Amino acid sequence: MEASGRHVTQRNGWVWCATAAVLFGAATPATKLVVDHVGAVTLAGLLYLGAALAVAPFALREQRSVGTLNQRARLLLAVGFGGGLAPVLLVLALDRTPAGTVSLFLNLELVATAFIARVFLQEHIGRRSGLGIVIVVIGGVILAGTAEAGLAVGALLVVATCVCWGIDNAITASLDSYSPSQITLAKGVVAGSVNLILGLALDGAPVAAFVLASLGIGVLGYGISITMWITGARLVGAARGQVIFALAPFIGAVLAWPVNGDRITGTTAVAFTVSLVGVVVVATSRHEHDHTHQPIEHTHAIDPSDPHHRGEAIEIIAGTQHRHLFLTHEHVHLPDIHHRHEHPAV
Repeated sequence: MEASGRHVTQRNGWVWCATAAVLFGAATPATKLVVDHVGAVTLAGLLYLGAALAVAPFALREQRSVGTLNQRARLLLAVGFGGGLAPVLLVLALDRTPAGTVSLFLNLELVATAFIARVFLQEHIGRRSGLGIVIVVIGGVILAGTAEAGLAVGALLVVATCVCWGIDNAITASLDSYSPSQITLAKGVVAGSVNLILGLALDGAPVAAFVLASLGIGVLGYGISITMWITGARLVGAARGQVIFALAPFIGAVLAWPVNGDRITGTTAVAFTVSLVGVVVVATSRHEHDHTHQPIEHTHAIDPSDPHHRGEAIEIIAGTQHRHLFLTHEHVHLPDIHHRHEHPAV
């Protein structure tokens, strides 16, 4: 029963991250359609304000949590890098580079997230998962190798975008004092407002139709997508969640054909297949050992089938805010928010 409950919980994590990948992948070619009509900073602001609109009804109904000073500082860091700087860099890249090419280079977000999660959060990767990550990256390299020459500036902007989002991903996957909706709302309101004010001052107001289109892209491709990814990454870990999310660039490249006129080639199909193999390798990796959970208090959805949420293992504080009690056991697990402990070198 315990193993079955963990399996269902982790499978849900993969589904959340995969759905987030589809939505974000579709956002890249959609953004390309409006990038020539809205200033880069203004567009970044509108995308994240759209994200705020998507989650506001849910976030405002949830139990408010002030979090510790450390958690608030990390949330501010995630908002600054992921919500403030990254979308501006991405829009600037789209202004200089075909949408399909930008989508392909976004696979570097996987490398940045895995590196940061491993080095700074001590997230366990393991040999099999590490192999899967390498295979996914190879798929991205295959695609990047077919990109047009002369795109150095655009490529550098995408690299910078991926580093910013890698920092954001690693932080938000472990930021358990706030719900996914609350994190997304904070990003949307703070980063979106600042960027929109700056953008309007620099470029003036865009046409209303493009404002509405930008907000719509933000609702689906950023608001709902970000919330789903955070939810999933808390169940499977930041690095593994990003492996699934690495399918987003391929989805963007495929959609860029009918939407932006960027053709799909045989190389694209090969690269997608290679990356899909990598995702399967990571998704089927197993890790278990005897481990001890120290008491911890945080906020996230309570899954009764998860052994960490059994009646004898937690105390409910308010809503989804709860305290985990001291617990020692062994089971197959991933580096989710309940298993961020040290591992021996492998």
